[in-house]
Amino acid sequence: MTDDAVTDASPAVDTVRRVEAILFIAEEPLSLVSLAATVGAPVPAVRQAVDTLVADYDGRAGGPRRGFELREVGGGWRMYVREDHDDLIAEYVGGQAPARLSQAALETLAVVAYKQPVTRSQVASIRAVNVDSVVRTLLARGLITELFADAETGAINYGTTDALLVHLGINSLDELPPISPFLEGAEEVGRAEGLDEGVRR
Repeated sequence: MTDDAVTDASPAVDTVRRVEAILFIAEEPLSLVSLAATVGAPVPAVRQAVDTLVADYDGRAGGPRRGFELREVGGGWRMYVREDHDDLIAEYVGGQAPARLSQAALETLAVVAYKQPVTRSQVASIRAVNVDSVVRTLLARGLITELFADAETGAINYGTTDALLVHLGINSLDELPPISPFLEGAEEVGRAEGLDEGVRR
């Protein structure tokens, strides 16, 4: 999209900015319909805004190719770091990661370990608290990973990684201690305290 096509104050540019702002904070892929409802713009305008952002990030709009991209996943759109920067991000996150997990992170990790594959909203429902930041922490630590996106809702399903097994000193999730499949209370989560000890090693 050139400067001749739209002015900086045009409705089209405003829609691009609003869509970009929402995608920047989105935890799950957002469909064009969801984006349109959120930013208060017609679906065709949102589709054009998404195309504009994709071209911009890919360096096809006259600027540099960005270190992140806008990717269509599970029927929706979400920002991702480009794969060629994975090693850099992993090194940075590894250097910033704290030595041990908080109680909130431990409880969330226990839910994912015993209920996987599980979505962020399902974890939040089980723990009865918002788990957005905790899930990001666990992803950054490499203890959980995105398994797949639900075909209907686009919600990301999470599971644990081999790194967790290494920290716990076990070969498979079958070796985890018995626990209620519903994890309804802190007392039940506490029965998985072996997770805490393993992760701190």
